Amino acid sequence: MSILICGSLAFDTIMTFEGRFAEQILPSQLHILNVSFLVPGMRREYGGCAGNIAYGLRQLGSPAVPLAMIGNDASDYLARLQALGVDTRFIGTTADNYTAQAMIMTDRDNNQITAFHPGAMAQAHENRVPTAAGIQLAIVAPDGRDAMIEHAQQLAEAGIPFVFDPGQGLPMFNGEELRRFIDQASWVAVNDYEGKMLSDRTGLSLEQIAAKVKGLVVTLAEHGCDVYEGGAVKRVPGVKATEVVDPTGCGDAFRAALLHGLSQAWTLERCAELGNRMGALKIARRGGQNYQLT
Repeated sequence: MSILICGSLAFDTIMTFEGRFAEQILPSQLHILNVSFLVPGMRREYGGCAGNIAYGLRQLGSPAVPLAMIGNDASDYLARLQALGVDTRFIGTTADNYTAQAMIMTDRDNNQITAFHPGAMAQAHENRVPTAAGIQLAIVAPDGRDAMIEHAQQLAEAGIPFVFDPGQGLPMFNGEELRRFIDQASWVAVNDYEGKMLSDRTGLSLEQIAAKVKGLVVTLAEHGCDVYEGGAVKRVPGVKATEVVDPTGCGDAFRAALLHGLSQAWTLERCAELGNRMGALKIARRGGQNYQLT
């Protein structure tokens, strides 16, 4: 079963702040915020939701077919994906832009501040969902606004079941647009913060959202996740990580496991169990694509 991953390919510049953001930001002075963080650690990693999910799927032995756009600076990224066995036929290239760039700063409590330059991702809507490529399952992950809207519509029209994963792209959409995504999707996956925002913007409770799809998964970091399915909700316990090093890409590792399990016709609970294990493995390694499954 080919799994289409609609989402971004990006380079992540990850910086480590050894203090706590909360100790540097004065709540009473937010209207004149002017702060600087010393970041002794910095590295550049391959990232983007589509790239991270594709990496996780290949670790699990599942096929990965990203639908994404890169810029004029990503030939090494393309070669890396191909070496991993990722199907890169539907990755477009634009000569006029850089590949999307995420600048991520993490403090000692694993809180993150991210600045994101979309670059080539802004043209991702130019890539259409390939309906003649044997695609049987998909995910609409964070990407350009137009791309997310159009790819969800194209998947729905083609009758291809997909996971709606709004992630950090959620604030781009109003309530009506988010309700349309939910109506088109087969499953919805969010973290607890995104779940609250999704409820606020749509006017729907998590239970009401779950009733519109086959299943809803709300991840809760180290506490595991809540699985809404068949009118019931169940807490799937988290997996203790051997080490907490870097949360970047943990959600994408979880979603790779979710897609892998769905492609095998697993129950949503079993998918979530594997997702929690994948997240625990990922957080013990730096970057979104450096963990390995034995």
